[in-house]
Amino acid sequence: MDGANMNALMGVAKAGDMGVDVMQLNLHKTFSTPHGGGGPGAGPIVVRDLLAPYLPVPRVVRRGDTFAWEMSAPKSVGRVRSFFGNFGILVRALAYILRVGGPGLEEVTRLAILNANYLRARLTPLYHLAFDAPAMHECVLTDKFLQTHHVSTLDVAKRLLDYGFYAPTIYFPLVVKGALMIEPTETESKETLDTFAEAMIAIAREAADDPARVREAPHDTWFGRLDETRAARHPVLRWRPPVQACGEAEEN
Repeated sequence: MDGANMNALMGVAKAGDMGVDVMQLNLHKTFSTPHGGGGPGAGPIVVRDLLAPYLPVPRVVRRGDTFAWEMSAPKSVGRVRSFFGNFGILVRALAYILRVGGPGLEEVTRLAILNANYLRARLTPLYHLAFDAPAMHECVLTDKFLQTHHVSTLDVAKRLLDYGFYAPTIYFPLVVKGALMIEPTETESKETLDTFAEAMIAIAREAADDPARVREAPHDTWFGRLDETRAARHPVLRWRPPVQACGEAEEN
């Protein structure tokens, strides 16, 4: 099972009860750790007891009131590279879990589900709903209703910048055409959710009344719409000072 989004499950449902034998946890999705720019990420793997003998070594085991290394595991797959992952991220996630506690993790799940369904209810009158079912921790909308005005999901994402929001995940899941995946999680207040919903509603109305304004967004940022295809194929990964003609620096 892909444990990328435990926001809708932890404290409420058990993966083991669903027949899951192996699951990975994305700590950056659920357990308060940062994510972006290629990391720092960490994803523990959890297994059923029947698979425990095959886990890598060395292992940390509890002996009385202390912890120790354990190497005795005849069926182990042995050592694996980067076994301990990003230690700092793991500690941060553990601190979050201990601070929130079991009842707190359940409350986190219920709030994430509530927030996602709240946005789903506010936005479906103007945006096409990809799946006609109650949302879990996310709701997936599409640009189907906007295409009549030749406005796309990317246009909505760029226009959101003018309203002070960085866009949610767009064009994912890949199986949903024009997807706009909104994951409000448990941390957003109702005021923030309403402000975001009102921005989305305003953009949908703009798409009908003034589609060019949406298609040409953003308008209020330092830079307009960038060439994302070129940026992906020819990334500039470091800053270099501009080349100056001989003697120009002295004159300046």
